[in-house]
Amino acid sequence: MIVHATPGRHLLADLRGIAAPLLMDAEALQDALIQAARQAGAHVLGAHFHHFGEQAGVTGVVMLSESHISIHTWPEHGFAALDVFMCGHAQPELALQHIRDVLRPGSEHVTCVERG
Repeated sequence: MIVHATPGRHLLADLRGIAAPLLMDAEALQDALIQAARQAGAHVLGAHFHHFGEQAGVTGVVMLSESHISIHTWPEHGFAALDVFMCGHAQPELALQHIRDVLRPGSEHVTCVERG
């Protein structure tokens, strides 16, 4: 019998109670997610972030050799949906911790899915 290690971990985080200005700043969010990827030991290939206009949220993705990190924000609700999927030796938990440190959510719900 051949046993395969799980090729990746996929963290899904609902982050609540975040200050609205943090959730409207596409440039700061991009910087935070890129830094989170690097702290997790991942390799950044590129990033694309979009701000939906005055007082609106942001959607963005950081593409990694190891997969991706994405975020979607709703400042009017103080809410961010975060998706961190990494394979190989990268540690998605370290990326999540960096994002927690930046956004300082009041509460969170995190689900970890073993992929593969």
